[in-house]
Amino acid sequence: MNTDHYVSIRDIQRAREVLQNNARVTPLVKSFYLTSITGADAYLKLENMQLTGSFKFRGAYNKISTLTKEEREQGVIACSAGNHAQGVALSSRLQGIKSTIVMPETAPQAKIDATRGYGSEVILFGATFDDAKAKCEEIVKTSGQTFLHPYDDTSVIAGQGTIGLEILDSMWNVDTVIAPIGGGGLISGLAVALKSFNPNIHIIGVQAENVHGMKASFDAGKIISHYTAPTMADGCAVKVPGVITFEIVRELVDTIVTVTEDELESAMKDLLQRGKAVVEGAGALSTAALVSEKTRKYVEGKKVVSLISGGNVDLKRISQICEHFYSEEYVH
Repeated sequence: MNTDHYVSIRDIQRAREVLQNNARVTPLVKSFYLTSITGADAYLKLENMQLTGSFKFRGAYNKISTLTKEEREQGVIACSAGNHAQGVALSSRLQGIKSTIVMPETAPQAKIDATRGYGSEVILFGATFDDAKAKCEEIVKTSGQTFLHPYDDTSVIAGQGTIGLEILDSMWNVDTVIAPIGGGGLISGLAVALKSFNPNIHIIGVQAENVHGMKASFDAGKIISHYTAPTMADGCAVKVPGVITFEIVRELVDTIVTVTEDELESAMKDLLQRGKAVVEGAGALSTAALVSEKTRKYVEGKKVVSLISGGNVDLKRISQICEHFYSEEYVH
């Protein structure tokens, strides 16, 4: 199988060298609970324990490392209300580069504070992400800064692909890997890394039923938009996938499924209660899919890795989930 698309295994191996001693090699742990209820030999890849609490650090750090001397002097700019913002902020700080993050005024205060805490200048603009993105594009025209795309960039994809190499280091005979999809940067890098080693590894992507631009595009064979309602997996709420990522996904990803908000909430609860893992909505997508009937034929009797992409969740959300399930248990 040819995996040298926009991103090659050599790109990912080079990214690994860049990230060595800079990013964490995150744990791959067996989940006896998920094994018992799915019939799979189930493991969790805990990217919620990565620097900044998300896999996004890998791609941001690798991308910044490729900048020229002139680009580094001008600094970087990104638009994000979540994990990409923090990944860019810390990566820039560690590499001695000035960074600016444009966020909507409605972004959670905790994420604004965290981004500033990592050393970025934060500009708040507009009520929506699209407003903030427009402001970011306006600034780039005159600032000379390099814009860092959150997913549709080959260096970002290569950085995310290092997770696949780590999985193979720990479990060379993995059968199935399940990963969340937003814009597609994470699963694209994973797919190149895994399929380069073994084309028979089954790769399953997961999106929320409410917002699944990549699945809709995957099924249609062309890039289209999909959005019906907000989702707890806000980190993956991407209506239209990337151009580069779509090409890689439709070639290398085997299956894409969606999960409901109820399934997502239940997975977050199980990961907290049984897995002792604090996980955000997007980070729980893969586990929600693992325990559903939609993936049964791909996981039963197989060695399966469920990728937990991040853990940057508001305490208020955790409290709501605990209260919801506690009240149900009390009623019953």
